[in-house]
Amino acid sequence: MSNEYAIRVQDISKMYKMYAHKKDRLLEALGFSKKHRYTEYYALRHVSFDVKRGETVGLIGTNGAGKSTMLKIITGVLQPTGGKLDIDGRISALLELGAGFNPEYTGIENVYLNGTMMGYTKAEIDGKLKAILDFADIGDFVNQPVKSYSSGMFVRLAFAVAINIDPEILIVDEALSVGDIFFQSKCYAKFEEFKKEGKTILFVSHDLGAVSKYCDRVILLNKGEKLAEGTPKDMINLYKKILTGSSEDIRNLGKNHADVISGSVSEDQLRDEQKKTYGDAHSITLHEDGDDWKSHFQINPDLNEYGNHRAEIVDFAIVDEDGKLTSTIVKGTRFQIRTKIRFNDDIEKPIFTFTFRNVRGIDITGTNTEIEKKEVPIAHKGDVYVATYEQEMTLQGGEYLLSMSCTGFVNGNLTAYHRCYDLLSVTVVSDKNTVGFYDMDSVTTVVKVNS
Repeated sequence: MSNEYAIRVQDISKMYKMYAHKKDRLLEALGFSKKHRYTEYYALRHVSFDVKRGETVGLIGTNGAGKSTMLKIITGVLQPTGGKLDIDGRISALLELGAGFNPEYTGIENVYLNGTMMGYTKAEIDGKLKAILDFADIGDFVNQPVKSYSSGMFVRLAFAVAINIDPEILIVDEALSVGDIFFQSKCYAKFEEFKKEGKTILFVSHDLGAVSKYCDRVILLNKGEKLAEGTPKDMINLYKKILTGSSEDIRNLGKNHADVISGSVSEDQLRDEQKKTYGDAHSITLHEDGDDWKSHFQINPDLNEYGNHRAEIVDFAIVDEDGKLTSTIVKGTRFQIRTKIRFNDDIEKPIFTFTFRNVRGIDITGTNTEIEKKEVPIAHKGDVYVATYEQEMTLQGGEYLLSMSCTGFVNGNLTAYHRCYDLLSVTVVSDKNTVGFYDMDSVTTVVKVNS
């Protein structure tokens, strides 16, 4: 393999045999069956890409796209069904942290065990031990059996071992957000240090802000196939479209987008193809009589929904600054939340609401039509209203849960007509996260005052 490349993935596929019954697997293993008793499931299908030495490349895609499977093949955890893989350099993988730890061994013993498994001599591990223990910062627990560790201490030590082994190639799968916020800060600082040292990094994350900030190039996977590759901005924009398109449409869109990157078609041609693929509903500002917006979003399967249903939320939408239906919003841009409510009874002064919560269930922000002084004096049976909230996205990059409701006061008591808690997930993409829940958008100046 040329010294230019650290990783070359050529036509890699991974197929799993899916058996309907356990006996089918046994009969086939014993050779008693002349026909296949399984169906084929391809986690990866004919995927090819290269990672140059010193490059930071991101792998993104929805759940089930094949990202983790690809990383496991690259690190040797899985064997591909077909294709060729070339690796030039020593790999350290932040995949399933601590997978090789022996719970009966102490922390230090596990450091030596993992280092040996990675191919290092005792003398080499001796030289790295202090850096590993300083990074993990778990005190005297390093001399205790790992089975006595809290989950936080366990991942801190596992991360410290993997990140301080000084690899030539670093493989990262959603591992930079372990431990508390202080340890996470240390993890990202180490990641930055690796980039500055020119290490080769293959990075998988659902944090699109981190992908945008750290990656030189991004590869987009969808349902086991490589859809496209290009700049982080281009691939994140294309990823947003995956959330609203059919599988066949997405394949066509990925091909067209790749053609734009290579220069074989123009942006205007791509827009025409997108319009053919998605239709106007995906590219125009929504109208109050629009069709079934919610079908373009993934609704929480564990939705907490209740109320007396005198009014019902029958549709909803999130609209980005380009007028597109999406659950991914870029920080600093304007966007809309829309809720369509149908009234099954006459209701005086209904109140329409929305709330953003973090993954821990803490309310971050929200508003309602009463607070905003947009009162509806009375809604009659059969009426349909659309509440539209437009604002700038100032939340930090990350994942949030959006709730909506229609409430009101009956005889002085707050009554829920229809509440949908944690209705859907909203991703905020950011390349600048400040401290806390939201960005105050400070105008900052630094002036030298001494001569």
